Amino acid sequence: MKVLVTGGAGYIGTHTLVELADAGYEFLVLDNLSNAKFEAIKRVEQIIGKEIEFVKGDIRDKKILREIFQSNDISSVIHFAGLKAVGESVEKPLEYYENNVFGTVNLLEVMKEYGCKQIVFSSSATVYGEPDKMPVTEDMPTGQGITNPYGRSKYFIEEILKDLFISDNSWKIAILRYFNPVGAHESGLIGEDPQGIPNNLMPFIAQVAVGKLPELKVFGGDYPTKDGTGVRDYIHVVDLAQAHVKALEYLKNNESDEPLVLNLGTGQGYSVLEMIEAFEKISGVKLPYRIVDRRPGDVAQIYADPSKAKRILHWEAKLGINEMCQSVWNWQKKNPKGFE
Repeated sequence: MKVLVTGGAGYIGTHTLVELADAGYEFLVLDNLSNAKFEAIKRVEQIIGKEIEFVKGDIRDKKILREIFQSNDISSVIHFAGLKAVGESVEKPLEYYENNVFGTVNLLEVMKEYGCKQIVFSSSATVYGEPDKMPVTEDMPTGQGITNPYGRSKYFIEEILKDLFISDNSWKIAILRYFNPVGAHESGLIGEDPQGIPNNLMPFIAQVAVGKLPELKVFGGDYPTKDGTGVRDYIHVVDLAQAHVKALEYLKNNESDEPLVLNLGTGQGYSVLEMIEAFEKISGVKLPYRIVDRRPGDVAQIYADPSKAKRILHWEAKLGINEMCQSVWNWQKKNPKGFE
């Protein structure tokens, strides 16, 4: 029985492939490489010591999906494929809805056709909008005050998955709400390699540290937070990847009367300036930065209450801010141009 990993050549996808291999799973990767490079798959092959079955294709293409399900015994899907830049989603909402929402419906229809009813979905803390209290728990309202189409696309998909379960409770569904994934595999072979100017803080910091970018832009210095900069719950991508394997195992071994919804974070919020300081300490590099206007779609602060994931999956984040910075620095030094 195989796991289909959509978007498996991406940042979180590649780290999850390593953990799936470690846990003894067979898997197949589908990725259209619109925001990922095939080199990342080759690097994972180096880490796990075996060849990966890879199909270049798009979740919006039913023909390719049917071919995959027809020629493989797919037991479950880990669904990462989707566009993911908050700022870009404000500029290109239709692309985000078409790709993320329509693409997911397409995938679910083909899964249903072939009797594959187990899915782990890559959601996001953006579904909470601007929560009125911290930390954020899974039972807090979602869909209210979401500030960008990326977050709304994740919210819509969550609702679709819940409706699907109501219509047919033989589906087994896990919805994982990520906070802010950072870090890289300890080998330094895989890590975050955004195309163009990074949208996320950590790769931005790392690219300034290796001299690829001249300075860091800090979006907003006037938020109602400890130092005026945005506060986020940063989680190491390896911890995050391990949670996907645990979620898959949980679905396999447990019946449930509703989709499993979990926050994946550390429960600790760090400001942008604290992250810069931590990275400077680890790397020994002084980072020039400039505070600029807030970014459309950003919230002041958000961090998780991850206790439900600990209770249900027996999972918790083990790697802290130093390991996050250390692993990013290791990856960026070894790969100043990413996978190029």
